[in-house]
Amino acid sequence: MFDSVGWGEILVLIIAGLFILGPERLPEAASWLAKSVKKVRDFATGAREQLREEMGPEFDQLRKPLEDLRGLRNFDPKRVVTQHLFDGDADPLGLKGITNGSNGTNGTNGTTVGQPQAAPEPLKPGERPPIDPDAT
Repeated sequence: MFDSVGWGEILVLIIAGLFILGPERLPEAASWLAKSVKKVRDFATGAREQLREEMGPEFDQLRKPLEDLRGLRNFDPKRVVTQHLFDGDADPLGLKGITNGSNGTNGTNGTTVGQPQAAPEPLKPGERPPIDPDAT
């Protein structure tokens, strides 16, 4: 319910409440607020349970579109367009396996496309990393 409220906002509300209500009435107001929130949650839970009992299995069919709408909160247009256009293909342009020139490399770092590289072995104590001749 309060997912978007951070600790900073809560601190500001407490300080504002302290100034507005004063230290004498603030604990009473906080207690009233907690009781009210609990009542509202109980009413919502009771209404949901009553609706589920009355509707039976149709309740889940009603909830499905609402859950789909809830999924739109994390809507990322770039991801959706990519997924729609390329059907979630990891290599939408088909560049894997294509080589550049006669040496069989992709032209970027001299590695052959489509062949997985073995992970380098970790350095032993006191050993220095190899010097890359292309780095100079």
